[in-house]
Amino acid sequence: MEAAERATPAPRAEPAAPRAQGHGQRLTAAFEALEGFPALAEPRNRLLRLVRDEHASSGDVIAAVESDVALAIAALRLANRAGPRAGQIGTIPAAVAVLGPAGVETLTMRTAVFDFFERTAAWDTVPERFRLHAVATQRATERVAREIGWEDRDSLIVAALLHDVGKLVLMHAYPGYPEQIHHDARTPEERVMRERRELGVDHAVVGGVLARRWGLPPALGRAIERHHSDDAQGAAAIIRLADMLAHHAQERAVEPGRLLGVARTLGLEAPALRAIMYELPYGAASGRRRPEPCPLSAREVQILRVLAEGKVYKQIAAELGLSTSTVRTHLHNIYGKIGAVDRAQAVLMATERGWL
Repeated sequence: MEAAERATPAPRAEPAAPRAQGHGQRLTAAFEALEGFPALAEPRNRLLRLVRDEHASSGDVIAAVESDVALAIAALRLANRAGPRAGQIGTIPAAVAVLGPAGVETLTMRTAVFDFFERTAAWDTVPERFRLHAVATQRATERVAREIGWEDRDSLIVAALLHDVGKLVLMHAYPGYPEQIHHDARTPEERVMRERRELGVDHAVVGGVLARRWGLPPALGRAIERHHSDDAQGAAAIIRLADMLAHHAQERAVEPGRLLGVARTLGLEAPALRAIMYELPYGAASGRRRPEPCPLSAREVQILRVLAEGKVYKQIAAELGLSTSTVRTHLHNIYGKIGAVDRAQAVLMATERGWL
C-alpha cells in the first residue's frame, strides 16, 4: 500500500516510544478510529445511483462495492452481524445478496465520504492512495487466479482489497509510522521486517486481527494475515504474489528472485510470470471476471464445464455418472436460468460472466 509510504507525515515520534505506551491500548484505539475510514466520493456516488436504479444489474452493484475499501468493509461487516450465515460471508456477491438493495443503500448513506479535492487533515490523501494500491493488487490477483485456474475468485477479490488494512491501523497507533519505522527500506519484505523489529508486529498480522474483530470469515483473515509469510500457500500466496506484482507495476522495488519464488509455489514459471508482468500496467486484461452472481447449482456448473469441452450428452452422462435424461434435464434448466437458446450460447454466456 503506497498510501502509507507517501502520506503526509504525522507529528514526529521516536519508534521506541510506542513500546513504552503499550501496544494493546494503542491498537485498540486505532481499531476504533478505523470505524470512520471513508469511502471515496466517486464509488460511493456511483453505488447510490445504481441501488436507486431499478434497471441496474446486481453485477454492477457488486463491482461498485468491490471498487472501494470502506464500502466493502461496511457491506461485509453488516452482512456478517446476524442471521444463520453470520461470520461466514466473505464475498461481496454474498453480502449484497444478504443485504438487498435497501440494505446496500442504507450502509452507503451511512458511510463517511472522502473527496480528493475537498479533503480534511484527518485523512489527507491516505484513502485515495490506499485504494490505488488495493485496486492494483485486485487486478493482479484476478490475473494470477485466471492463470492458475483458481475458482473462488470472489473471496480473493476481497482479500486483495483489504490485504494492507493493517497499515491503516498502524498509522493511527504510531505517529512515526511509516516514515520512522520503514526508514530506507525499499521492498515489501524489507518494510515488513522493519515493522517486526521496531514494533514487534507487522501490518499483515494486525490486518488479520482486525478481520476477526469485524467478524469476517476465518479464511479471509488468514489470507490477510499470512500474505507476507514465506510459507504462504493458497489464497495467501496469491495475494502475496499479486501485492508484489502491483508494486512492480507502480514502479516500486521488488526482489526478482523472491517474486519468481512465490510464483513457483503457485505453479507459475518465468514465461507465465513475464506475460503477467507485461499485461498488468495496461489495465484490465481480457477475460476479467464479471462479478455477477451465478444462478446455477454446483452440478449445473459441472455439467456446463464438461459441455464446454465439446462432449455430447452420452459422454457427459458417463463422465459424471448420470443418466442421459438427467443430463438433458439439467441442461434444460441451465438454459432457462440464464436465458440461453442452445449449448453454444450457454457456454459463451457462462464464460463471459466468469462462472466457468
